[in-house]
Amino acid sequence: MKPNLIFVFSDQHRAQATGFSGNKTVKTPNMDILYRESVNFTTAVSGCPVCCPYRAGLLTGQNPLTHGIFMNDVSLNPEAVTLAKLYKDAGYDTAYIGKWHIDGHGRSAFIPRERRQGFDYWRVLECTHDYNHSYYYGDEPEKKIWEGYDAAAQTDCAIDYLKSRNKSEKPFILFLSWGPPHNPYQSAPQEFCDLYRPEDIPLRPNVPEEAKEQAKTDLAGYYAHVSALDFQLGKLMSAVKASGIEENTIFIYTSDHGDMLGSHGYTRKQKPWDESILVPFLLRFPAQLGEQARTVDVPFCTQDILPTLLDFCDIPIPESAEGVSFADYIKGGKAPNIEAAVIESIQPFGEWPRAKNGTEYRGIRTKRYTYVRDLNGPWLLYDNEKDPYQFENLIGKPEYAPTEAHLDELLQKMLKDRGDEFLPGEAYVKKWGYPTDETGTVPYTN
Repeated sequence: MKPNLIFVFSDQHRAQATGFSGNKTVKTPNMDILYRESVNFTTAVSGCPVCCPYRAGLLTGQNPLTHGIFMNDVSLNPEAVTLAKLYKDAGYDTAYIGKWHIDGHGRSAFIPRERRQGFDYWRVLECTHDYNHSYYYGDEPEKKIWEGYDAAAQTDCAIDYLKSRNKSEKPFILFLSWGPPHNPYQSAPQEFCDLYRPEDIPLRPNVPEEAKEQAKTDLAGYYAHVSALDFQLGKLMSAVKASGIEENTIFIYTSDHGDMLGSHGYTRKQKPWDESILVPFLLRFPAQLGEQARTVDVPFCTQDILPTLLDFCDIPIPESAEGVSFADYIKGGKAPNIEAAVIESIQPFGEWPRAKNGTEYRGIRTKRYTYVRDLNGPWLLYDNEKDPYQFENLIGKPEYAPTEAHLDELLQKMLKDRGDEFLPGEAYVKKWGYPTDETGTVPYTN
């Protein structure tokens, strides 16, 4: 029988905020258990680190300038070749629970079946960050409420879905999309808030003095959300085991992008620094991989997820996909010929508009280096092995000139292969016909 797929992802969970990554403050016992049984992608990159571009890339295996979702609150083409459609055609049942955010018809609007990209079981809202008064729709345009903390109710819904399948012979895919730990940070259940006091929170060394007080407050709430999600993940893992499907189920935990949380004086996402672009990515699949912790440090980007999953399930990878499958490599084969993942901001908008130093950029994250250009030329170069907090910008340093030249050549080649001319953001906004306000952001309705 083909394997099942359970894909759990949160919103804005940076790679550095887990116990298994070495963070001794945040409490993630269930993620740590999953880590010990999984492949851990230590260079998992959110290539365009903001919500909607990630989600569109996840479902299509395409780059943002191909699928066209390089900003928030715009619509993914209903005719796109997407993950759930491919699995459905291969005989799978398809289910999605939680946050969607690629419909673009209003954050609280009902999403009809023809815009669900192949998912049949449907308990979804486009987008909300009111985690304790959260709504969703099923198949009818009748708004329903998640009782209490929505991640808990959504997890219970996922567990009920698993229980309902006990007699089913068809394989399934189940996507569970949580809204936290995205801000507002101070809205996790009290029992998890009680675990963290701002004054006890150690900061990353790259948080400047003027940002520290706010960063401590934010991190206390952020970690509370992360621990709350960890508890829910543990419930789901137990349910998978109890259902007897654990052996033949691909189980993934990841996130759409990270959060700066004061590092380099910045907040939120869209930025090219590691706190924004690196995410946790754990993949457990006992039937083919055993249950031993393994590490993959080859850069693994958003658009690589779809081909990798399809490959594991012996489903043909569509020609429309632009990512690369890591399945054979994970199973012990040859490493993919990948030196870097592209990172990009195509149009400054939202929480990082031009008025707040938002800028277009194209860059690459290799296992060791980060190299980024903006429209004016080379902008950032970090040796992440020697400088993991990215303190020293090495652009123009004579001793790094050969490295800079190599990385620039590699970036230019990757952009050429993608057909990316690296134009000002407004050129792409105009091409796709997106309406923007004075900040360059697509307005949305709640």
